[in-house]
Amino acid sequence: MKRLIIICGLISGVIISTFMVSSVGYCYSSGNFDGNIWVGYASMLLAFSLVFVGIKNYRDKYSNGTITFGKAFQVGLYITLIASTMYVIVWAIDYYFFVPDFMEKYTSHVIEKAKESGASPAEINEQIEMMEKSSKLYETPIGVVLLTYMEILPVGLVVTLISALILKRKNMALA
Repeated sequence: MKRLIIICGLISGVIISTFMVSSVGYCYSSGNFDGNIWVGYASMLLAFSLVFVGIKNYRDKYSNGTITFGKAFQVGLYITLIASTMYVIVWAIDYYFFVPDFMEKYTSHVIEKAKESGASPAEINEQIEMMEKSSKLYETPIGVVLLTYMEILPVGLVVTLISALILKRKNMALA
């Protein structure tokens, strides 16, 4: 079981980390952050499809075709934690060594977009406040780690929950 979880978690982590580094590189170099959020979440869903695969393989190969919701959720959770941790580590390395002013560029972009959209001064000030709070959290490594986990972990947990619900299968009666 451990081997299956580790393999699925690592493959998932590689997929999501590769997409993240590529999209951040594009956004950072071009200054165009539009649409990046959709690519990010789509790549997370693609990467977390390995949660489904891992649970199904565990059920079919190691559990005689049956699995409880709890066990399915546990398998999916471990895969999600491995992939999410890889994502956080890769982002921390990317952020601190390659794009240390990412938050400044992203903050400027968000505020400029708010101004271009015709937002009221109150809405713009609210956006500025929100971005300042996020930037403040990015001043410490713990803040970077927490915000990055908050970005990816909920997606993995939702995929894990749905996969466990779909794949749970009680013991089949013997004929």
